Amino acid sequence: MSTLSDLVYAHGVSDPADVEWLHRLAGDGQLLADLASADIVVWVPTSDDSFIAVAHARPSGAATLFYRDIVGDRVRPQWRAQVREAFVTGRIVDSASPDWFEETPTRVRAVPIMRTRGPAGTPATVIAVLTRHTNLGEARTPSRQQITFNDCADDLFGMIASGEFPDLDAPTSPRRGAPRASDGLIRIDVDGLATFASPNALSAFNRMGFDDELEGEPLIEVITKILPAKRQFDESLPVVVAGRAPWRTDVEARGVTVSLRAIPLRDHGTRIGAIVLCRDVTELRHQEQELITKDATIREIHHRVKNNLQTVASLLRIQARRTHSDEAREALTHATRRVSAIAVVHDTLSEGLTQSVDFDNVFSRVLKLVAEVAAAPNTRAKTRKTGSFGPLPSEYATPLALALTELVTNAVEHGLAGQEGEVEIAAVRTEDNLEVRVRDTGVGLPEGQVGRGLGTQIVRTLIQGELGGTIDWHTIMGSGTEVTIDIPMRYIARAQV
Repeated sequence: MSTLSDLVYAHGVSDPADVEWLHRLAGDGQLLADLASADIVVWVPTSDDSFIAVAHARPSGAATLFYRDIVGDRVRPQWRAQVREAFVTGRIVDSASPDWFEETPTRVRAVPIMRTRGPAGTPATVIAVLTRHTNLGEARTPSRQQITFNDCADDLFGMIASGEFPDLDAPTSPRRGAPRASDGLIRIDVDGLATFASPNALSAFNRMGFDDELEGEPLIEVITKILPAKRQFDESLPVVVAGRAPWRTDVEARGVTVSLRAIPLRDHGTRIGAIVLCRDVTELRHQEQELITKDATIREIHHRVKNNLQTVASLLRIQARRTHSDEAREALTHATRRVSAIAVVHDTLSEGLTQSVDFDNVFSRVLKLVAEVAAAPNTRAKTRKTGSFGPLPSEYATPLALALTELVTNAVEHGLAGQEGEVEIAAVRTEDNLEVRVRDTGVGLPEGQVGRGLGTQIVRTLIQGELGGTIDWHTIMGSGTEVTIDIPMRYIARAQV
């Protein structure tokens, strides 16, 4: 399915600021639909004098007219003249009589979407049209809440038509946990007095310890009474509860957390009040805190594992220096390098917020572990990495780091023993697989013959057993050895889910 940006750019809207404006407005499409109890559709003009739908929101508390998504559809003939009139004149256009849509009586309102392109005072221009489609088939006597919601919607439609909504100065924030009209709505006047509070809004404040009625009370004073004494609060709180800025904040009292979002209401630049949406997000905040705590715990575990592995590597290094057997010293040196490679992965994980690692960074550090091998007597080896591995989950980063450590070490110790040469590690990552080639310019292996040592066994076990990949050794034409590793990306993708 095409995104809003794709559709907008494809039909002649080229200004990124216009696209951002439409994105912000579409982001509040659900709020408009819930307040108006109607379907909300955003239309942009096309090159052939028509319009195409780029966004659609259905009301959560009323019957929708469009059971199928109409995004990407052209405007229907019965709405085209009304939508065009709103686009050309820059005025809100209401249908003169009920419109029929699939045997359902409806009322349509076309609202020009205006955006100011210059400094304050510059006339706004129409960039698209918003339509409200109200289902009249289920009309009933509206409640006081429905009347207030509709009044709020009408105020917002007027602001859209004058280029005052959405407000690009409002901070963008995650939609998860954002207050909705159905969660609780408070209407305040220009002096900050609550003129209406929905039952859900009143319940949220009751849970925080306010036992009186909200209507008729200054919202800032209500919040002040609720907040515990000597407790620090968000500096944006007074601005939000007074409805003076489009902002969001949280209020916490008696173990209950309520998220507030203020939407100032204006009439051609004059402030006439505000809408304050509120939602009890206590459980959501508890879950977020638990995730933060778990993340910190996991990072601390990785840090401690890294420290323990480094301690083990140090003990092995000390033991290697004190042993009198060349064979034992070599075995301990290899063990030291393997433990250090695992420690590098855990050290990287302890620094991030996710359980995936930038393997290019990890491998650059792992390459330094073979520096002492490259500096062996009569051996001058250079290591070079090309391409990119990309991010990998920790359970795949560890075996791959170990396997590559073994391969590079073998290339230096055996392929380039006593001579000068180069080891290249080339990584190519696609959607289907990760291919890594380790090439050296050494003496090479007899074709078809592969080492039988512990290092080769470790590499096979890690690549084939843990990564589900394949590995192949062969001699490069002329000289040197090339080892090719191929890991299907489906295994990595599955680990990241």
